[in-house]
Amino acid sequence: MEGLVSAHGLSFVNRRHFDTQRLEKASTDLQNCINTFELAKLWGDGAAVAVDGTKFNMYEQNLMAEPHIRYGGWGGIGLNYVADNYIAWLCHFITCGTWEGIYLFDGYFSNESDIKPHTFYSDTQGQSAPIFALAYLLGADLKPRIRKIKKLVFYKPAKEEYYQHIEALFDNKNAIDWELLQTHWFDLIKVGLSIRAGRIVPSSLLKKLGTYSRKNRLYHVFRELGRVMRTEFLLRYIQDIEMREEITAATNKAESYNWFSKWLFFGDGGIISTNDRTEQEKCLKYNHLVTNAVILQNVADLTKVVAELTKEGYPVTKETLRFTSPYMLDNINRLGTYSLDMNVFESFPDYTLLL
Repeated sequence: MEGLVSAHGLSFVNRRHFDTQRLEKASTDLQNCINTFELAKLWGDGAAVAVDGTKFNMYEQNLMAEPHIRYGGWGGIGLNYVADNYIAWLCHFITCGTWEGIYLFDGYFSNESDIKPHTFYSDTQGQSAPIFALAYLLGADLKPRIRKIKKLVFYKPAKEEYYQHIEALFDNKNAIDWELLQTHWFDLIKVGLSIRAGRIVPSSLLKKLGTYSRKNRLYHVFRELGRVMRTEFLLRYIQDIEMREEITAATNKAESYNWFSKWLFFGDGGIISTNDRTEQEKCLKYNHLVTNAVILQNVADLTKVVAELTKEGYPVTKETLRFTSPYMLDNINRLGTYSLDMNVFESFPDYTLLL
């Protein structure tokens, strides 16, 4: 950076002045700025987010590092929440052995950005019954991408029920225990209100429910409610082709973001080189912040180019722009010389497309 700052200076600022909360607030400012552009609103309104994890390589000798069966090698999982307008909403750093679905609703009520999703897309790890129950209690619409749907169980409202055309989906041994739900219904309501009030984090609750679950009465109630909600979703899932296409498109955005953010995470060969738990979390938050900054620059550049094309008489329509993406790489110079001149001020870009 041409002598403006040294590696020692950056390290000092990182240690003394930055924590995960400040990084999240900085990223929130970028999210709100991106969300003001008309182009971003063409991609989506921020009412839905897709959640997907990607592995970050780490050294073996620390408490977070675990071998990952599918990805191979040692590391941790960066769990990213990507809004339908491509904005990186939230991120968590978890171990490879953690069930990703339990973190789906963390930040649902505590997030301070203008993006307020109520629909959550995920991969197969989001389809467990307790997660469906929690989504219902929080008023969220859960839409996981289902793999091996034939192995999932469909539950009848009563064993004596018979469905002429879809009876083969059900097993007469499996029916909902409505008496259990009625007995503990107010317990479920109390849990939902506690999460809304910020007294407990959703992931902490789901971890507790999964511990000694056979002896945990509240787990059984959650599972029973989840069976109701999941069966209803599965019936819609196998019937509604458009919904399946919608889920696939949303989760593909999250996977594209994972690839884009990992491309920007090129320092140290893409390895989280620290063994400190807090610094590991900060590494992911920094990557999240930088990725949102690049998305903001790409959205501003696209808006400027569209305005210039419109002035020159080229037919640019909103329908066409919906198929663009801010995950562009050709205009980014990761390695090189960066200059900073505080005496030069460039006017802030126009939010509108001038179509």
